[in-house]
Parts: sequence; structure tokens; C-alpha cells
Amino acid sequence: MPERLFRFIPDQASTLAPAVDNLYFFLVALSAFFSILIAGLLIYFAVKFRRRPEHAIADEHGVVRGGQDPEHGAHGPALALEIAWTVIPLVIVLGIFFWSNRLFFLISRPPADAMEVFVVGKQWMWKVQHPEGQREINQLHVPVGRPVRLTMSSEDVIHSFFMPAFRVKMDVLPGRYTTAWFQATRPGTYPLYCAEYCGTLHSGMIGQIVVMHPDAYQAWLEGAPSGGQTLASAGEGLFKSFGCAACHLTDSPRGPRLAGAYGKPVSLEGGASAVADEGYLRESILNPQAKIVAGYPPIMPTFQGQVTEEQLIQLIAYVKSLGAEEGGAARSAQGASELRKD
Repeated sequence: MPERLFRFIPDQASTLAPAVDNLYFFLVALSAFFSILIAGLLIYFAVKFRRRPEHAIADEHGVVRGGQDPEHGAHGPALALEIAWTVIPLVIVLGIFFWSNRLFFLISRPPADAMEVFVVGKQWMWKVQHPEGQREINQLHVPVGRPVRLTMSSEDVIHSFFMPAFRVKMDVLPGRYTTAWFQATRPGTYPLYCAEYCGTLHSGMIGQIVVMHPDAYQAWLEGAPSGGQTLASAGEGLFKSFGCAACHLTDSPRGPRLAGAYGKPVSLEGGASAVADEGYLRESILNPQAKIVAGYPPIMPTFQGQVTEEQLIQLIAYVKSLGAEEGGAARSAQGASELRKD
């Protein structure tokens, strides 16, 4: 888009941007229309029905007062007018509700094939991890035309991940995960801000979103430092070093098997249930007594203070990589081992 002398709004660089802007401009136009209408009617009625000597009437005591004779003045709006100014605003408000509700669900539901990126906010920087192992600070490289799902958390205070060109803003909270998504439509470099005051250097917590053609993005992935490990492989090392495999990679009576568990419902003690998503896995690592899986004793220790936010992401990436097929293979191997022991 060519540079404009007066830039009223940021460039539209995502699939969500036009939908957000359409609703925004409609609300601005609607507000302007009714503001002008009401102000105009106020001025018109103030002039038309101002106090005049010819409209003055005397009360029963002979005191002259301004105004119309109640017996001969207007009797109020007609029924049709009352219905109109009730029904029309109702229709407009309901239209706004359904329009904004549809947009909300579009923004809050990432596509199933979205590329995953993990973001950790920290005073005063953005730390980004790609599933392939690449890490960035205050930058995020993404391919054009592909949905990107952001899973975000904070190490300290509340931040807000704001990408004006994509019309995406999501609070990044300590102690939990929040998600957002976008699909860039044009290559380029776009600003990234923290939109929540987070301390003395809040204004310096800025970055860039670099949108690249798919080939250029693939070349960047191959050249970017990754430490030789994907998130899942790094998580596997942590998983084994903390001794999690003994309880969660075998059919152990001490803990539920995690192979193939991600995204599935989990039965809890007391009859409740939960979905084994990122938030559930994070809570289970840091506060394992919060939700006890039915049929297992509450013996898992907490890892609060022993793992960083980046390590939590790696552990969760590894658990997500444990598919049902891997789980089936592990069960077969364990069964064969038990047969050999017998």
C-alpha cells in the first residue's frame, strides 16, 4: 500500500483486518449519524418551541407564564412514532450483537491447520519459540498465507501482545496461557507492541513481525539458530531428567499414561472432567493437586520454581508429540517385555 500523507489506520495485513475494520467503521458511522441527528433535533426544538410572548398564558391567579395551553397543545407522539423509535434501535442493536458475536468467534478460534508459535512476555521483551527449535527475541518470522496460532504466557506481570496491522491484541498473563491467531496476507515488516503498561520500560517493549514468502521463510528456518533441538526433543530430555517417564510413559498405577492424551477429555476425581490442553498440562506440572485424575493417587510432586516458562513450553510440546500410535507401540513393547519376564 503506498504511503499516505495522513495515515488514519494501520495497513490491513491479515485476513482478520478487513472484518474488524468493517465493524469499527460501521460503529463510528452509526455513532456519528445519531450524534448529529440528536444534536440537530435539540437545536431545532430549542428554536421552534422557545418561549414567545404570543404563547404566554395566564394561570388561575392571573400570572402570565410561557408555554402552550395544555388543553390545546400537542398531545404527544403518535403510536406509530413510538413503535418506530423502539423497534428501529432494537433492530440496530441486535444486528450489532450478531455481527460482533460472529467476528468474536472468528477471532477466538484458530484454524485446525495453524502453525504453532510460543511467546513468553518478560520485562521488557518478547521471547518467541518455534516448534522447530528456532528462538527469537522481539521478532517473529512467519510465512505469508499460513495461519499462525500464538500460545502466550508471562514470566512476571500482565503484558499485551498487540499487532496493529493484523488487528490482533491479546493480554499475556502470568500463570496461564492465552491464545490468538492471525494469517498474514502481505509480505513485509510490521510493528509489534506491548499494549498493557508493564513497568518503567514499557514503551521500549516493542518488536517486529516479519512476514515472508514461503520459500524465504523456509530458508530462514534452515539458517536460524535452533540449538539442534526441536521443542519436542528438548522437552523429551526434560521429561526424562525429571523422572516423568516412569509414571507417564508406562501403564503405571502411579500416574495416567500421556501418550495420545493431548486434546482428549480427562475424568477427574469427584466426577468432573477436563480437556488435556496446554492450560491443563501446565497446571498439572506446576500444581498437580489441583485436578486429580480419577483412579490415581495424588502423589505427583510440584515442579513450581524448578522449570522456567520456556521449559514448560518444551515439556508440553513433547507431551503433544506423544501420539496415539506411539502410545500403542509403547504398550506393545511393554506387553512383550512382561511376556519375556513371565
